[in-house]
Amino acid sequence: MDTHTESRSSNPALPAVSFHPANASDTTTESVGTPGTHRSILFDEGAVEPLDLTADNEQYILVVGGLGYIGSHTTLELLKEGYNVAVVDDLSNAYHDVLDRVRLLATEYCQANEKRTPHLRFHEADYKSPMMRSVLESYAAKPNDTSITSSQAQASSRIKGVIHFAAFKSVEESINKPIPYYINNVCGMVNFLVLLQEMGIMNFVFSSSATVYGSKANLGVPLREEQCVHEDEAYLDENGVEQIAENGVAGLTCPYGRTKWMCEAILADVAKSDPRWRITALRYFNPVGCHESGLLGEDPRQQPTNLVPVVIRVLTGANPSLNIFGTDWNTPDGTAIRDFIHVVDLARGHIAAVAAAADGRIKQSFRTYNLGTGTGHTVREVVASIEKAASKKIPVQEVGRRAGDVGLCVAAVDRASQELGWKTVKTLDDCSIDVWNFTSRSQMTPAVRTPQLPEAGMA
Repeated sequence: MDTHTESRSSNPALPAVSFHPANASDTTTESVGTPGTHRSILFDEGAVEPLDLTADNEQYILVVGGLGYIGSHTTLELLKEGYNVAVVDDLSNAYHDVLDRVRLLATEYCQANEKRTPHLRFHEADYKSPMMRSVLESYAAKPNDTSITSSQAQASSRIKGVIHFAAFKSVEESINKPIPYYINNVCGMVNFLVLLQEMGIMNFVFSSSATVYGSKANLGVPLREEQCVHEDEAYLDENGVEQIAENGVAGLTCPYGRTKWMCEAILADVAKSDPRWRITALRYFNPVGCHESGLLGEDPRQQPTNLVPVVIRVLTGANPSLNIFGTDWNTPDGTAIRDFIHVVDLARGHIAAVAAAADGRIKQSFRTYNLGTGTGHTVREVVASIEKAASKKIPVQEVGRRAGDVGLCVAAVDRASQELGWKTVKTLDDCSIDVWNFTSRSQMTPAVRTPQLPEAGMA
């Protein structure tokens, strides 16, 4: 989600096991909404018999914080790929009717492509709460063998992967209120891992952040995963020469970034202690955009602080002008440069990570990936793109730099492309058009929050 959380949530298939969505061979590239994932990108052929989602004991991907901005788009893309999805969100920074929108879009897509519509289940809960034990126990496998003990059954879960979006995520708020960030982001995740391991759920995708690179973002070059490692790591530089990346961190600029780095370090230690884990940390750059239907977008309960939703508030009259923080950065127009990635591309990166880990294509028990486009845009370029999409002028005020900001933050994306078979397809202008479509639709038809839904096919 946005300002307060990646979704202020309430808001793994062992590596040798292949977890494929139902009817994967029937997936097409055409869709009602976003493009379908090509099976050749995400799934290996023939090596392992795919698990059958149509059996009585159906399997699920658990999306924690799944009604937030990124979580809702990821939930939709999972459903479109044939995965059954269980969503956990406490609705502190999301709305329940987002679930209805996801359900509607998934049903339309599956019907248009003559695909079975997967199950979508929702649990309103804080991921830190004791309720999570009951939620996870409800997905324990139900073996036919009566000689299997309850503890053995508990360790065989129908949840075959977890995607964790439940962190608080405002840089500015983390500076003013660091303790809630450490409690929710770090302590909450540790306790959650304990529960997952007890249940035998060991395919874990963690929402990390480019903030883990700290002051290295100011080097003026795209950031490589080797610039923040948790154990010394050999790699080849751009000239093909082997280098050693030393573990550690440099110049973290805010408590939010520290929580992400701490979580990554903990996850690396956990994975090292038990090689059955497959833990993937996805380092986001700057997610923007919305689903092209205009039904899903960035719609937080809390006050937004990210650039694009703040621009939209100016366009809709909620804010008088846009503050541009810093015009003296070492960039072509003096404003900060960021790598803006469309949220649908980002969502599909999560599916690639879940599939690659479950299929055994990620060989390490812990692995980090940048999710970005590899191309940076200045704040002024983003403003110009949204002005073009909206056919409106955006009033701006130039003010000083914010605490915790860096001048340039762009991803190197070779690792994700080569190992996950993933790449972005949408442009900055696509992001702007989709955001304005969502905004315009919301303004003209407030009833969009409660669309009419078909009931068949969804749990």
